[in-house]
Amino acid sequence: MRIARPNRVTRTYTQHLVAAPEAVFPLLCPVREAEWIEGWDPLLVLSDSGVAEPDCVFVTRAEPADAVWYVVRHEPAAGKVEMVKITPSVTACRLAIHLRATAGGCEADVTYSHTSLGPAGDAFVAAFTEAAYLELMRAWESRLNHYLRHGTALGR
Repeated sequence: MRIARPNRVTRTYTQHLVAAPEAVFPLLCPVREAEWIEGWDPLLVLSDSGVAEPDCVFVTRAEPADAVWYVVRHEPAAGKVEMVKITPSVTACRLAIHLRATAGGCEADVTYSHTSLGPAGDAFVAAFTEAAYLELMRAWESRLNHYLRHGTALGR
C-alpha cells in the first residue's frame, strides 16, 4: 500500500447572476447546460428524471480517458449542488456550487478542488492558477448571465 500527501488545489469564485436561485439552479445540470454552453455535449447521462438529481452520473470527453461525473448532493431548495468528477490518471475533482438570493438575482459560490492522480494531474494542478480559474469563472458567469437575459447561448 502506498500512502502519499495529495497534490491538490482548491479555488473558489463568487459569480453575480441576474436571476433568482430558483431560475438558476435547474440550469446547473448536465442536460440543461447544453442550453447555455455552446458545444456542451455529454456522451452519456444516467438519470431517472432526465435531468440532474441525486446519484445522476454523466460522462464527458476528456484526455487521456473520458471523465465520469457523479452528483453527490442536489438540494434545489437550499441552492446546493455538488459533483465529483474523475478523469482517470489525471484528477479527482469535487465541484460545489451554492446559490444565495440577492437583490435583483443571486450569487453563486463555485468551488473546484482538484487532486492529482499522477504526472498528468500534477501538470493540471500546477496550471490551475488563480488567474486561470478567474478566467474560467468569468466566462461561465458571462455565458450564464447571457442565457438568463436572452434565453440563448452566447455565440448562437
